[in-house]
Amino acid sequence: MKTAKIIRALSLGSALSVLAVASFATSASAQTAPAAPEAQPETTSDVIVTGTLIRNPNLTSSTPVSVVSSAEIEKRAFNTTEELLRTLPGVSPGVGSQVNNGSNGTNTIDLRGLGVQRNIVLLDGNRLVPSLANGATDLNVIPLALVSRVDVLTGGASTTYGADAVSGVVNFITRRDFTGIDLRASNKVLQSGDGYSFRGDLTVGANFADDRGNAVLSIGYTKVNPVYQIQPFALFGISSTSGKASGASFTSVPTTISFATQDLQVSASGASLVPQYQGFNFNPYNIFQTPLVRKSAYAATHYDVADGVEFYARGMFSSNTIKSIIAPSGVFGNALTIPANNPYLNSTIRDQLCTANGIALGAACNTNTAIPLPGVYRRLVELGPRQSEYVNNLYDARVGLKVDITKSMTLDVSASYGRSEQTSTQSGYVLNPRVQQALNATNTTTCIDPTGNCVPLNLFGAAGSITPAQVAFIQGQSTIRVNTELSQVHAVLSGDFGSPVFGASQPISYAVGAEYRKYTYDRIPDAYAQDPSTLGGAGGATLPFTGSYNVKEAFGEIIAPLMSDKPFFNELTAEAGVRYSSYNINAPGSPHFNTTTYKAGLTWEPTGGIRFRGNYQRAVRAPNIGELFAPVVTGLTNLTLDPCAGAAPVGNANLTAVCLAQGAPAGSIGAIQNPSAGQANATGGGNPNLLPEKADTFTIGAVFTPHDLVPNLTITVDYYNLKVNNAITAAVPGDVMDACFKNITAASATSPACTSIRRNPANGRLSGPAATTFGLPTPLTNNGRLATDGIDVTINWNHKFGDVRLDLGFLGNWTDHLRFRASPSSVNRDCVGYYSSNCGPSLGQIQPKFSWQQRTSLSAYGVTGSLLWRHIDKVSYEPAAGTLFSGTVVNSGAATSALAGTTQNFNRIPAYNYFDFSLQFEVQKKFLLTLGVQNLFNKQPPVVGGQAGTTTANSGNTFPSTYDPLGRSFSAAVKVAF
Repeated sequence: MKTAKIIRALSLGSALSVLAVASFATSASAQTAPAAPEAQPETTSDVIVTGTLIRNPNLTSSTPVSVVSSAEIEKRAFNTTEELLRTLPGVSPGVGSQVNNGSNGTNTIDLRGLGVQRNIVLLDGNRLVPSLANGATDLNVIPLALVSRVDVLTGGASTTYGADAVSGVVNFITRRDFTGIDLRASNKVLQSGDGYSFRGDLTVGANFADDRGNAVLSIGYTKVNPVYQIQPFALFGISSTSGKASGASFTSVPTTISFATQDLQVSASGASLVPQYQGFNFNPYNIFQTPLVRKSAYAATHYDVADGVEFYARGMFSSNTIKSIIAPSGVFGNALTIPANNPYLNSTIRDQLCTANGIALGAACNTNTAIPLPGVYRRLVELGPRQSEYVNNLYDARVGLKVDITKSMTLDVSASYGRSEQTSTQSGYVLNPRVQQALNATNTTTCIDPTGNCVPLNLFGAAGSITPAQVAFIQGQSTIRVNTELSQVHAVLSGDFGSPVFGASQPISYAVGAEYRKYTYDRIPDAYAQDPSTLGGAGGATLPFTGSYNVKEAFGEIIAPLMSDKPFFNELTAEAGVRYSSYNINAPGSPHFNTTTYKAGLTWEPTGGIRFRGNYQRAVRAPNIGELFAPVVTGLTNLTLDPCAGAAPVGNANLTAVCLAQGAPAGSIGAIQNPSAGQANATGGGNPNLLPEKADTFTIGAVFTPHDLVPNLTITVDYYNLKVNNAITAAVPGDVMDACFKNITAASATSPACTSIRRNPANGRLSGPAATTFGLPTPLTNNGRLATDGIDVTINWNHKFGDVRLDLGFLGNWTDHLRFRASPSSVNRDCVGYYSSNCGPSLGQIQPKFSWQQRTSLSAYGVTGSLLWRHIDKVSYEPAAGTLFSGTVVNSGAATSALAGTTQNFNRIPAYNYFDFSLQFEVQKKFLLTLGVQNLFNKQPPVVGGQAGTTTANSGNTFPSTYDPLGRSFSAAVKVAF
């Protein structure tokens, strides 16, 4: 059955694609004689070199750049840009297609694991409008069909591109002077038959005005279906600390009521309250592949107005709809009251509630009594899953004029404007105030307060006991709108000084210029989103805020060939650059600051076949709008173990005093539970007094091209070292807890490090309603420090054996360190080879010690078979974070996990190897059919439970952005060019 579904999906998609191509081709050919020309690649008339503003193909930059070619993109047949980039060695996944709970509706990239806010995404060397307050660009807006290559520069580039380029840039280079018609379609489906995805693109280009101009138009459509977490390894949530398969959420069904000394749950029969016996399994509601619908249009033109004068322009539109789907909403620890004569409250449960509250039975516990419910937990499965639908519309336009002042001097002036609009709609949420209103009832038809056609609520029944009429009254949805704008003016004067110096064969080249950028951001949530006590399970309030800043910059770069064609100096080239920036933060009392970045590099080729290169850069990153202006709110973070939980405080007067000073009620000591689902509350936000980060980046390497000994062989080896000082960071959960609890005997009930932690006043937990439980303090400061270093290696070789060509390619990374320290007193964590909720300055993704990709391709007679080997080194749980479960997994409650009875060790993940195979058929460079199998051997992901890392990174008992949770998949793609 599964095989049939796969064949039908791929065959239908490919057949429709080919028929569409054939139909279009027939009609086009019928109107032209002779036949339409083949689509042409980009020319070299205007070479873009990533990492420098100097456009001279004869000069060599000292900055190492990894290149992903269009041929590699075609072999992988990815339907989203993010899928391609997150698997590259040295790259940590950002928010992407396999991030669900934690998605912000965009796809991003994180270079070197230093955070998505520390790199820039460029299109033909130019910035695009960011999608969110963190300044990150949504990769879904890239016109993938027109991309001729992707340059990844992983090192400081602030001198060339301005702030944010601390860890590097990703530069998408589009095809220039495109002529002809290019039609592409690709289909992908999992072995299970699920997760079907389709991408189709049509590109049309032509020269005009006697080839003085060129225009191109590309339109695209992508659709990706969701994949739910119903695989055997993911179906039931497993506790990372106990190894119990149950679901891991305290908020379950039937209702649990948490008192200071006990947690009582409605029995399965509904007759009484018993000690809590059943958690909630939220995994099947979550997804491993987020659904996407993408519509895009890209147009570009350039025209030689006169000799040496070129006008150019481009315009983009992209509309993306992404959904994240998580488990149903609920009442998450809210303090409520209920009349003693509520119609759904039987006498047994009523008396138990009175006793638990210290209310005497009899007259005191009568129909006139409002019985307190200190902490109510009920998963409202009747509402269905919570869904966040993000609709992202982007408009971006750029115009410019290039003027050749002299034969070797060009002035390039351009202006651009971009606007991103995101509307997110959160549905399936319970309205907490209405829950209390609906509980205040003495009959089944009318509430005491009938406002809004209130329907009395049954909170004491089994799943399904809440009727559609009750659901209609207590459910609601919320809408948040985000508008981001970027205006730019850019002018560059570039050229060379005409004559070589010092015996070099090339003249000194330069680029000088100025730039102005203005960012604006506006978040407009509705009333429901702004109230942290309204939406059940929304993770805290979303408050409105507006921010903007502008920056004026002047910059200059120079590449100076010093010597060439001399003994031991076949080539010696120096380069340098500087950029001065003046920032104006548009808010009262905010600082105005100026920064200067600079770089210096050297390239030395002592003889043919070997070249050495080194580059130093002082990079600077200004705080983004979110870091400056985001309101302080209480949301969620990840924390598995609480020192105040369980019996630890009993008999320990010092620890008890600390727990009480943090807001735990006296009666809860000895009964406090760990944070629900490993998620604690945390309070943090922007800081308008933040200053820019400063980073020192250093690379040194060598390029080997021993063509006399081994023709067509190229080897590059580069060492990189990046250090970010005054880093804008917030303390991770481990830092906050260690500041108070690292030495239990010395923990002080009066220390700010302890008293700043605020507990649930109902039960002492670090999780609960955001309006009353502020949890861990996580303010942003300039006290952090980040550092990483390692080695990148690329090897490429090809050779023809008669009619057969062999291509071998290798791209590898060895990361020595990835250190993160939130403040001088915090732990200086080295997260390379480790995972935990503390590791990683951004999303907590895994950075292995070694990772590589090796591709082997054989081509003959228009047919190419290619095997890609992807390797991820072994990793383990961060030692400073404690120890996770190791032993035999057991079922708990109603769980029937397929992993029960198996032996698991959640403290380490072995090395992983994935293999992808593709087969390409090319006919006269006009027709290309690509068939592929991803995860060829159906390698299943590692199981570590659901609390081994951050919610964003650790989902479905694994790390789905690092390890493939989807299993074997099949793809078919067709490209026709004419």
